[in-house]
Amino acid sequence: MANEPAEIWFLTGSQSLYGEEVLEQVAAQSREVCQRLAEGLRAHPRLVWKPVLTTADAIRRTCLDATADDRVVGVVAWMHTFSPAKMWIAGLSALGKPLLHLHTQANRSLPWADLDMDFMNLNQAAHGDREFGYVQSRLGVARKTVAGFAGDPQVHERVSDWARAATGWRAARSLRMARFGDNMRDVAVTDGDKVGAQATLGVSVNAYGVNALVAAVDEVPDSDVTGLVADYQDRYDVVPELRRGGERHESLRYGARIELGLRQFLEAGDFDAFTTNFEDLGGLRQLPGLAVQNLMADGYGFGGEGDWKTAALLRILKVVADDRPGGTSFMEDYTYHWGPGVPKILGAHMLEVCPSIAATRPSLEIHPLSIGGREDPVRLVFTAAPGPALVVGIADLGGRLRLTANEIDVVEPDEPLPRLPVARAVWIPRPDLATSAECWLLAGGPHHTVLSTAVGGEALADFADMSGVELLMIDAATDYRSFANHVRWNSGYHRLAQRL
Repeated sequence: MANEPAEIWFLTGSQSLYGEEVLEQVAAQSREVCQRLAEGLRAHPRLVWKPVLTTADAIRRTCLDATADDRVVGVVAWMHTFSPAKMWIAGLSALGKPLLHLHTQANRSLPWADLDMDFMNLNQAAHGDREFGYVQSRLGVARKTVAGFAGDPQVHERVSDWARAATGWRAARSLRMARFGDNMRDVAVTDGDKVGAQATLGVSVNAYGVNALVAAVDEVPDSDVTGLVADYQDRYDVVPELRRGGERHESLRYGARIELGLRQFLEAGDFDAFTTNFEDLGGLRQLPGLAVQNLMADGYGFGGEGDWKTAALLRILKVVADDRPGGTSFMEDYTYHWGPGVPKILGAHMLEVCPSIAATRPSLEIHPLSIGGREDPVRLVFTAAPGPALVVGIADLGGRLRLTANEIDVVEPDEPLPRLPVARAVWIPRPDLATSAECWLLAGGPHHTVLSTAVGGEALADFADMSGVELLMIDAATDYRSFANHVRWNSGYHRLAQRL
């Protein structure tokens, strides 16, 4: 997986009309604003100040350079003074990176007693940014607009969400996926248009026979397996039967062998995500469970039953989440609790839920699996940590992709689950289970999802805007009739927006 340093360029607009002395002040204040903003972004991605732009040619050249530089994930633009917006037409037309329009000013407060026309002429972002906003709208430029003082925490948070989304957008543009086998037979939502997805998101889906993975698994040295098993015993609570000397220890060693072989295959092919399918295991003795869980914890995207779209989405949201508290995992809405008490959802999958969302140290166990026709697989068992979260699904509507998202609250199970031998999460969807389910079904949202306690709704919306993917959000304010109207309006918009 590529993890190149990411940069965001900070561009400031002005013009030569004001003279060199004023432009020197503009540059100094622009650096100060950039520094205030950088403090809110922390270390990643790095905000890079660029010299003040005063001519159409300089603007165009800078936008072309930003587009060509793979380190640049986005551009922040601010008009310190009045920058005639016709100068920006060529540059904005050439810009191929996400754009954030920062509507701010160098000073937080007005110096009321000393306010004169020199101050007014120097500090007229309220004037210049409106000119800039007009030309962006005239050109139909996709962008995010954030207004406020650059040192305010709310501005920092909104710009940070956009910056994280921009790193996810960059990851999507170069995402490579290994797909072992096809999708589950007769399942509709896990299928889709791979060429269309690559044109929209950038993800490249590559198919491999399962026995190509089997060959990689079989070549893993025994010494490497022994080392990884020892690592498992340090990280997890391993049940006695899987420990060295236990009657099922060989099953754990084979689970470790799958992880090492799969990891080597992905690293050799520079893949960021992968899929498996329990209906097509070739020579594998176990369905990969523990291996998938550990690879997801390391940032790989995954989709069960050949679900390449969810695998891509998981990888993208892992990048967006970066170092934020919480976790991000493959998930599936499995079954409902309608009552007593507050209705809620129990989510899980056969084996593949990422330990990044675990509340406590996972238990490493082995249990039968009633499908797949293979040996009992090893897996991590845990319950997800409580807290606010987001569940997101991606579906191919035939001509476009749609993201459906639901804001949720992960909660503790009402009672212990001693007989459920898989990793799981229990959550209360907003605004409530019935409304959420009705809206999700109306949207055609999939049963496979990504659950994240690290990515919020604004960052997801920013990513959707950058990539041109439709987003339907179900939250505390959602009611069915309004949501249905949004679905209709979106359908009309996206049909009109499609290329001929």
